Amino acid sequence: MRWEAQDVISLLLEDPEGARLPAWEAGAHIDLVLPSGTVRQYSLCGDPADDHSYRIAVLREATGRGGSAEVHTLRPGSRVGYRPPRNHFPLVEAEHHLLVAGGIGITPLLAMARMLTARGASWSLLYGGRSRASMALVDEVRTLGPDVVVVPQDELGHPDLAGALAAAPAGTAVYCCGPEPLLRAAEEATRAALGEEAFHYERFGAAPVDPDVAADPDEAFEVELRRSGVVLPVPAGRSLLDVVREVDPDVAFSCEDGFCGSCETKVLEGVPEHRDSVLTKAERESGTTMMICVGRSRTPRLVLDV
Repeated sequence: MRWEAQDVISLLLEDPEGARLPAWEAGAHIDLVLPSGTVRQYSLCGDPADDHSYRIAVLREATGRGGSAEVHTLRPGSRVGYRPPRNHFPLVEAEHHLLVAGGIGITPLLAMARMLTARGASWSLLYGGRSRASMALVDEVRTLGPDVVVVPQDELGHPDLAGALAAAPAGTAVYCCGPEPLLRAAEEATRAALGEEAFHYERFGAAPVDPDVAADPDEAFEVELRRSGVVLPVPAGRSLLDVVREVDPDVAFSCEDGFCGSCETKVLEGVPEHRDSVLTKAERESGTTMMICVGRSRTPRLVLDV
């Protein structure tokens, strides 16, 4: 464990017996299973080439749900559980990658910067935060490349997204992770400069409620759990996850707000109604998986691989 910034610690996680850990690529995160049983997701910010350790950095959230506070009570030698890496934020091939970080959103982008550097690829980073004292991993990311712009808000205001995009070459892919206002501003600026397809993002909180979705009343439907053959009613006002857990209490889940990806489940039949902020537009249209903590069904029956 090491202090990285004000209220931010990094943890190096290793198998107690020294075994190799499952491989991962930049953009991936793991579920950390804390001693209390709480499960939280943290982006991997270490070196993907290191197959014996995972590294995460955790901001202690004073108004959070308690997971980050528990992480900060761990000590070197503590035992924790984990679920293997998943990646809903993978790097795509591009002429250039513009990485835009806000606060602790630097964690997945640090791994991306490290991977892009190893490939000899072109990249730049725009990193904003409340103050220098609160901005983790600054020195580390600066060692990876010369085109890193650090913008403490209390000194320099907000990052110049328009300027960074204007300087980006054709074929740039924009990767953004940070608080909701930054995501919205970066998405709007990218759409105007490079087009919608150039923008890639990851949230570390629930997406704002879509008023169109919120206005639609929940419809009751049936869910068939193919592995067990059980068919259950999912009434209006009750989550699909809660119903599935009646049969499979060990099904993976965490945030229950549709942003962490822990409960992603394969859809075998039926048309899911997606309400998460994890899946891409193409993944939603394919209808092959869904987040059952918030998703529902557009058809009378949904068949899941559970």
